Amino acid sequence: MAERTRSEKLKRLVAVQRHLERMAESDLAETSKVRSEVGQSMDRVIDAIGSMDPVHMVFSGHYADRFGRLTLRDQQLAGMQAMIETRVLTERTKANRLEEHMNDARALESRESDDNAVYDIIDQQAASATPASSKLQKS
Repeated sequence: MAERTRSEKLKRLVAVQRHLERMAESDLAETSKVRSEVGQSMDRVIDAIGSMDPVHMVFSGHYADRFGRLTLRDQQLAGMQAMIETRVLTERTKANRLEEHMNDARALESRESDDNAVYDIIDQQAASATPASSKLQKS
């Protein structure tokens, strides 16, 4: 099995890190969606509490309890959302750094390859200028 270069290894790490970043973004989107749904439920409960309909007036205590639970849930989701946003930024920063290291490694490998090509040309020219045998030099 061929030995992988440093840039190839880093390329694989960048791909994995970008995948982790996308997973965190997905978690963030899901949390935002749930938080939006909780906000809509809160709006509906507030409308029911403020309603002049006698059916809703009977259940106003239950609506107040429900609103309290929804408020607590919204606060929990806000904390989770902040934590996930931090995780997204962390994963993105890691991926960007790895990508920079990968590009640096590619540049170094390219330069090394170019240097080796120049050395090979110099060696070929030096070998063609040198006679094959010392007897040829005495003529």
